[in-house]
Amino acid sequence: MSQVWGSPYDNTMSHLLSPSDFGTSLKDLNIVAMLHNFWEQKQVEQVKGSDSQSEDSVKGSASQSEGLLLYESAPSPRPPYIYYVTLPGGSCFGNYKECETQAEARRDAARVALMNSLVNELPSRRITPLFITHSLQEAASASTVSVEDACDPSTSLGAYCLLLQSYTGRTMLEFQEGMTVFQLLHWNGTLKILRERQCSRQSVIGYYLQRGLDASMRSSMALDWLGRERQTPRQLRMELRAAQRELDVARCHGNELRFYKEKTEILSLALSQEFTHQPHTDIHGPHTDSQESPEPHIHHQ
Repeated sequence: MSQVWGSPYDNTMSHLLSPSDFGTSLKDLNIVAMLHNFWEQKQVEQVKGSDSQSEDSVKGSASQSEGLLLYESAPSPRPPYIYYVTLPGGSCFGNYKECETQAEARRDAARVALMNSLVNELPSRRITPLFITHSLQEAASASTVSVEDACDPSTSLGAYCLLLQSYTGRTMLEFQEGMTVFQLLHWNGTLKILRERQCSRQSVIGYYLQRGLDASMRSSMALDWLGRERQTPRQLRMELRAAQRELDVARCHGNELRFYKEKTEILSLALSQEFTHQPHTDIHGPHTDSQESPEPHIHHQ
């Protein structure tokens, strides 16, 4: 265990996690700067680790570090204030304390993000073959299916196995960032549509792992929910309220928030377009048989 914690981050972690120092020492720490420096250093190390990068590239990487982290405040005319910070890979964290000022909320969000960033560096947070085996066994037990299903990519457990193997050697935060895309696709009903069209799980996973979550996907999902609102009035508002409650609960527990935050933003976007957008067709929503398949690069079995 001493080897796990034998890192230059030990003193910082002790400072951040010690209950006795919580009320005083944190005031002496510039948490926002510490979080920025942590990710700036990681960026530099990643660039240095690539043989194809020149010294100028390393310097350029450091000079562009101002946009590494994204801080956002939730609109509020009075306390308690809420702040979110999004890390370079897309992971998002927020303040879990009730904060009387926006500056305090920003610092608390940075503190939660820094704690998770530091813990994510531990060897135990890497996706290894042993971790994959244990995860598949747990998933099979929880779903009451055979662990042998992991060898069949057409099964849910097999798809989960493919995802895990795609992240071998990477961290749990990186894996969660990838999983968020598929959580959103499941929530939006896109995965169900792709299954109905007999798109193979391998093709779906490969396509979305390469594509990631982008503005086009968010816009398509918003249009899907706008279409559902027209079919079932007030469904959009109810879904948005539920998503906001989920976001608040997750934030107050110090959890990673991207899935919940993306949901609220997609639904809010749909709501803002409710009275201005014309009926649509998009790559994610239901189609007639004559329309194009959801993704042109996804192959059918």
